[in-house]
Formats: sequence, C-alpha cells, structure tokens
Amino acid sequence: MKKVNKNSPLPLYYQLKDIICDLIENEELKPNDPIPPERELCEYHGVSRMTVNKAITNLVNEGLLYREQGKGTFVAKPKEGYQLSKLLSFTEDMKAKGLQVDTRIISFHKKSATKKIQKVLNLLEKEEVFEIKRLRLIAGEPYAIETAYLPVSLCEDLTMEKLDKKSLYDILLSEYGLKMDYAHQTIEAVILDEYESEILQVQEKSIALMFSRKTYLEGDRPMELTKAVYRGDKYKFEVVLRR
Repeated sequence: MKKVNKNSPLPLYYQLKDIICDLIENEELKPNDPIPPERELCEYHGVSRMTVNKAITNLVNEGLLYREQGKGTFVAKPKEGYQLSKLLSFTEDMKAKGLQVDTRIISFHKKSATKKIQKVLNLLEKEEVFEIKRLRLIAGEPYAIETAYLPVSLCEDLTMEKLDKKSLYDILLSEYGLKMDYAHQTIEAVILDEYESEILQVQEKSIALMFSRKTYLEGDRPMELTKAVYRGDKYKFEVVLRR
C-alpha cells in the first residue's frame, strides 16, 4: 500500500480514499475482505483517526465498503447495474443477470386516486387505483421499496394472492392482456427516513436512489405510476449513449 503525500494539494482523507479504491480495483482487496483497522491506517500513514474515519465513511456512503458492528469494515460486493435503455421489470432484469429475486408484498389495497395520480394516469374524479407496496430482495437481501399505482378499471379482480411471488408485469400481460409499450422515468437522490431505513436494513438518513416511472400501453394510455427507492450502496443505473 502506498502512503499519503503530505505535500500534495489533495486533502489527506481524499488521498487515503483513493489508495483504498486502488487496492479494491487492483483486487488486492476483494469483496468481503476486511480493510486494515483504523488504528493501523493511522500509524502507517501518519494521519489522525479523524482523517481515516472520514475516508472510510465516504467509501461506505459510496457503497464500496460496509461496516459490521463489532467486527470491522469490509469491501462491498460490486453494485448491480440497472440498464435504462430497455423497459424491463426489476424481476426480469435481475433474473437476466442470473440473480435470485424475491418479492414481499408490504401492503395491497384499493384507494381513491389523489388529484396528482388522477392527472398522471388520466383518470376521472373518484376513480380508484390499486396501491401496491413491495419489498424487492436479491439473494435474501433487501434492495428496494417499490410502490405501484394501477387503475382499478384495467384489472378489477387483481388480488394480493395473484401477485404473491410473481412479476406484476407478467400478471398484467397474462391475466389482463396489458402489454407495456414505453415509459417515462426520472431519477433523483433522496435520503431514507426511519421506516425506509429499517425495511432496507441500512442506517437512517442513508443516501438512496428514487425513480418515478409512468408506463404506457399501446395507444398512449397510461397504465401505471411507480415510485421506487433503491439502496444507494447496492444499486447503480447504466445508460448507453450513442453519437
């Protein structure tokens, strides 16, 4: 491991962060390997405990490292990438990567559409929607909380039992003939609240990625509004740009 350069214009914590990143990228430190204890890093680099802690905290926030209480700090597994060039469900995308996907329904009920949902889904006043809140897991580990709103008129007899452990889009196609055509999606960074942090098993006020997606059927009819919050330490989005 190279040492920080105290004559460099770069902050010491930033240099240490880069050094640890290099160790990971060069596979000298592999997923689930422990990094050296903070005390050893302080002594080796001749820096303060605060400097080391700041470097490690930044890497934890970026999802490159993770902490286990009473055990230490370890190298995280690479984040799963979500390809934005195709309209795929979470289940379809993760299974295509050979990953074990599980879904747990947190809540399922009918409700009157709010004015905002009415506007987004082109609904009449007093029309109802299904509100479906689900926890998405990969290999048993929580990755995202997803809330979907569907017009009841499109799938009146939809039930929680029909959705249990199945892809929503598969059910909508096979049971109701609803075929997705395209979608508009926005992505933004958010801070998890107490409930979301507990469900996703991360520290409160952790950074997450939230996307809102409006999905259309053929003929430009809105089919679904989805809001999903993904763990920032587990997930990244990929976009292919062509000139």
